[in-house]
Amino acid sequence: MNDIQPLLTELPERFPVFPLTGALMLPGGRLPLNIFEPRYLAMIEDALGSGRMFAIIQPDDSRPAGETGPAMFRVGCLGRLSSFSETDDGRYLITLSGLIRFEVVEELEMRRGYRRVRGDFRRFEADLDPEAASRIIDRAPLLEALRGYFRHRGFDANWDAIQALDDAPLVTSLAMVCPFDPLEKQALLEASDLAERATTLRTLLSIDTHEAPEDPDDDTPPARRFAS
Repeated sequence: MNDIQPLLTELPERFPVFPLTGALMLPGGRLPLNIFEPRYLAMIEDALGSGRMFAIIQPDDSRPAGETGPAMFRVGCLGRLSSFSETDDGRYLITLSGLIRFEVVEELEMRRGYRRVRGDFRRFEADLDPEAASRIIDRAPLLEALRGYFRHRGFDANWDAIQALDDAPLVTSLAMVCPFDPLEKQALLEASDLAERATTLRTLLSIDTHEAPEDPDDDTPPARRFAS
């Protein structure tokens, strides 16, 4: 399946959402998923027949659950199915390619057990602009923070491959694969542009590396500390 960048006017107003804690999909990123729950198998089947699009969004534990399930953050990311295979035991192995972020306008009636929303993309129209996604960031401080983070975590890295990445794929890949907590993932998702996301990413890498907050009695999650 080819990845074709849609126009804003070609995006669906109503679409399925997959609430997934700790999952981050960004425009330009690729998220592999192992689908096995019946409701999400149904969602994939429906998406394959109608534009191949659905969204990833995180549950929001700070708000009470509703009739359809856990509350969700107001911002998620719409993606397109870019690869699909079925296993012998009936699971779907898919890759979802991120297109554009959206704000939830309202939640709609469920369909075949999965949740759906009406979304507004206007705030994030720049996500569809390839030139905006290729703007240069200050790489040196980011890579320095990344080296410290990897040392602290005991991770190995292919630094030649990392250095070879352009700015947008570098920031997107690191933001998606680093094991940040859900609030930190949401902060990365809601960053206004590539430069702000790179700054947010560098801050989170540094916070994790040094770990202890300045105030030992401050148990505020890192994303909240840094965003305040």
